[in-house]
Amino acid sequence: MTLIAEYGTILLVLACLFGFFMAWGVGANDVANAMGTSVGSRALTIKQAILIAMVFEFLGAYLAGGSVTQTIRSGIVDASMITPDQMVFGMLASLLAAGTWLLVASIKGWPVSTTHSIIGAVIGFAAVGVSVDSVRWAGVLPIVSSWVISPLLAGTISFMIFMSVHRLILDTDNPFANAKRYIPIYMFAVGFILTLMTLTKGLKHVGLDLSDMESFGLAVLAGLVVTGLGVLLMSRIKEDSGGTVHANGVERVFAILMIFTACAMAFAHGSNDVANAVGPLAAIVGVLQSGVIQAESTVPGWVLLLGAVGIVVGLATYGYKVITTIGKHITELTPSRGFAAELAAASTVVGASGLGLPVSTTHTLVGAILGVGMARGIAALNLRVIGSIFTSWVVTLPAGAILSIVYFSVFSTIFR
Repeated sequence: MTLIAEYGTILLVLACLFGFFMAWGVGANDVANAMGTSVGSRALTIKQAILIAMVFEFLGAYLAGGSVTQTIRSGIVDASMITPDQMVFGMLASLLAAGTWLLVASIKGWPVSTTHSIIGAVIGFAAVGVSVDSVRWAGVLPIVSSWVISPLLAGTISFMIFMSVHRLILDTDNPFANAKRYIPIYMFAVGFILTLMTLTKGLKHVGLDLSDMESFGLAVLAGLVVTGLGVLLMSRIKEDSGGTVHANGVERVFAILMIFTACAMAFAHGSNDVANAVGPLAAIVGVLQSGVIQAESTVPGWVLLLGAVGIVVGLATYGYKVITTIGKHITELTPSRGFAAELAAASTVVGASGLGLPVSTTHTLVGAILGVGMARGIAALNLRVIGSIFTSWVVTLPAGAILSIVYFSVFSTIFR
């Protein structure tokens, strides 16, 4: 208590700086993943992607990010075995460690997992700085399993969506006419699925207690609104003549659909991955304000705002490198392929966020892109790039843990 009383202001300033730094890393690396398919398929420009991220990342973080934040804060470490001082130093070290690794990865253009980074960092400080018993290994197990399940699930969904697009639209005698006929169905699915998942799973912590029928009705309404907007935009696209130009006309229809999936992906990402930055920050703020470790507490609005702003700044200043890797180097993306990948990934991430599982957006989206690539055959994939991505995934967790241990030791030494 004496330590917190003596250095409380300094520790709070450091927590805000490190939290912003971590959020910057999320923006530079993970939001770039979320926007990579849209920019890589040329459905959106980088400026349009940043604008979408600014709006929908914040909405996702503020409206649907609470349950994941609780998992990061109290689901990994046994708070009863850690002193308030250790919690503050440990979360400071975790934010700085994860932010440092994300800076390195973003400079290299590696699409790594911010979730791996922060969870590895939290486990590192707890296991070495406190004790191995302080880590709730049973709580880590479902998180680790979600890292395997989410890319497989997203890959399977994206494969099925893209194959349906091929069968109903691209591989037909009149792709443009069929695009106008069937794409409204996909538009309805985008609005309906994501709204239903968000209402039933992601908004409980804000006190929005809707019945299943109310949620279903609102989801249907959202699906119809998205469909109406999409049909209005599609009406402006006229059919072209000639084989290649004709195909481009179909892809332009899908490019319009990707505007909606990009918004959904940004919302899904904000709901899940803002917790990586604001979870530890919220834990520090709670300890500094009360002097004790609280298992459950409301995340302050300004903490969510700080995380959301940091994410947008990170994307705007350094996101282009990872966008290039995701959007262009794994497999060649067109709007139709990017749409399938984004819808599959967004559905997986929003669902996991509602269940309180901090899944990796990176793993989910890369899995979805691999699913689209596999639909075209193994030759459509850049195996060298995929190999380097997988390697960076393996390194991320121990890198976060090692850096966290080092920083924890430094903070413990300085503030004694």
